[in-house]
Amino acid sequence: MGHLVSMVEMAKLLVDRDPRLSVTVLIMKLPFDSDVDSYTNSPATSVAAARIHFVHLPHENTEAEISSGNFIEHVIECNNPHVKQIVTKLAKSAGSTGWLPGFVLDMFCTTVIDLADEFGLPSYVFFSSSSAFLGLMLHLQSLQDEHHVDITEFKDSAGELDFPSFMNPLPAKVLPTLVLMKDAVGMFLEHAKRMRATKGIVINTFDELNLHAVRSLVDLGAPAVYPVGPILNLKSETKKKGGRGGDDIMEWLDEQPPSSVVFLCFGSRGSFSDDQVKEMACALERSGHHFLWFLRLPPPNGKNWYLRDYEDSTKILPEGFLDRTSSIGKVIGWTPQAAVLAHPAIGGFVSHCGRNSTLESIISRRITFNPYLIF
Repeated sequence: MGHLVSMVEMAKLLVDRDPRLSVTVLIMKLPFDSDVDSYTNSPATSVAAARIHFVHLPHENTEAEISSGNFIEHVIECNNPHVKQIVTKLAKSAGSTGWLPGFVLDMFCTTVIDLADEFGLPSYVFFSSSSAFLGLMLHLQSLQDEHHVDITEFKDSAGELDFPSFMNPLPAKVLPTLVLMKDAVGMFLEHAKRMRATKGIVINTFDELNLHAVRSLVDLGAPAVYPVGPILNLKSETKKKGGRGGDDIMEWLDEQPPSSVVFLCFGSRGSFSDDQVKEMACALERSGHHFLWFLRLPPPNGKNWYLRDYEDSTKILPEGFLDRTSSIGKVIGWTPQAAVLAHPAIGGFVSHCGRNSTLESIISRRITFNPYLIF
């Protein structure tokens, strides 16, 4: 969902700038993306509806592969025939009424580049992560393919690695999990290899945020790079569906003093073990600070992509925690993150530091902490 929202926001910018343009968004719906339908049908999305069209591709049965490190790639491969069919229709329509100029692909949909080549159309990648992370991908791919380095050997390494897109060396053991898994690293770095062959990479960033990383991409063999950010959906609906005990999140924040609340939110796929949740609860209680905590269930065994809200968080939290902290804090489910961060009561943000969360925090001028450095 995070990738879809930022891509649609970019599409809005494009059609607003040129009345000749229209955009068709092809959506490969994952079995756990329950919010996609409501998002594409929301008033905020339909502002430019006359020239932005959503096509939901047929649902593919991917249950058997959901625990695989290559799950996303499997979903995309299953959907490629549907993509070809839709684009064939678009191309025929464009032949009589206009011009089909090209493909803009999600950073994980690089296999669709082959399909674009079949139609003789250019491909661009919309990279929804940071320019520094793009540099990391390109550098690791070069190490693997040109210098024959086995990236998975860095697992549990005590050494540090120099990445051109990072100002300082990076401890090898904190590399993304996917690049340290033998069944996933090949496909992950294949995305980086394919990106080199596109006409350009559009990044949700801006030069002032990380100029060093943006400049480093040229020497890493990236094609043309277009920083177009920050692209955020700051006007999303603040739908009241996340409060615990019938309370409303925004109303509760209205009652808190300015800059008094620590907001803990770890993204749509962020979850913790039982012991970690208890440690975090203990830290919050001892701190005495007001807090708003978005807490999600860990996925079932073997289904790493399934996360959902707790129906009863008392089962995971320390006994009596909610009662003891009822005057200063709330444990919640879904929350309108951008709206929460913009609220004057929020004084700090403990985050997984995902791209959208980081940009929303910067725009809201909140102090952001990475939980892996704290807990």
